[in-house]
Amino acid sequence: MEAALSTVPIVALDVPDIAAALEIVDALGESCRFYKVGSELFTACGPSVVRELRAREADVFLDLKLHDIPNTVGGGVRGAASLGARIVTIHATGGEAMIRAAVQGARDAGNCAVFAVTLLTSLDASDVARIWGREESVEVEAEVVRLAGLAKVGGAAGVVCSGREARAVKARYGASLQLLIPGIRLAGGATHDQSRTASPAEAVAAGADYVIVGRAVTAAPNRVAAMREILSQLR
Repeated sequence: MEAALSTVPIVALDVPDIAAALEIVDALGESCRFYKVGSELFTACGPSVVRELRAREADVFLDLKLHDIPNTVGGGVRGAASLGARIVTIHATGGEAMIRAAVQGARDAGNCAVFAVTLLTSLDASDVARIWGREESVEVEAEVVRLAGLAKVGGAAGVVCSGREARAVKARYGASLQLLIPGIRLAGGATHDQSRTASPAEAVAAGADYVIVGRAVTAAPNRVAAMREILSQLR
């Protein structure tokens, strides 16, 4: 029997309907037992898609990136936890009170971890400078580390950041924050709409606890073979 992976892969079900999602899940079978449900699929199918995945004994990362007043976010996370989601995301920029409300909502309803998104991997330094309204350049790594600190103070279990900033976050906060790294690409693969990507091996070396794999697997001619390659590189 192979040793358990220290970095867990999560396959992104970035598809428009439940039939397409379950086709991927059934094709991958035992090679993947953890899936991401994002806003596209959740708004199309609602809670039923989470229930279908849980019925197949798969873990669910509900990637809703909630960002609202604390009470509203707390209720949203409570609902996600009650569905059986294992991880749910919020935006760290919602502030400490919002993060605390999310964590409390998760505790109220079940065993669900709250992860705070630092900066989206589609953004580069110039994008962040414009969003923050700064004329001078922005150091993305410093901003990610700062937002990770806010997540830690608020009680979040972990943060979402790119592989480029993961080492700095891990160096600052160690095991007190788990790391979830999206934008994973195989060597030579297209980056699509991501600006800050990493390979599976780079993510492991940076200390990732979870990685999100999307089109590298779901758009592959042989999904199972592609998933096995991801698993091989994570080892």
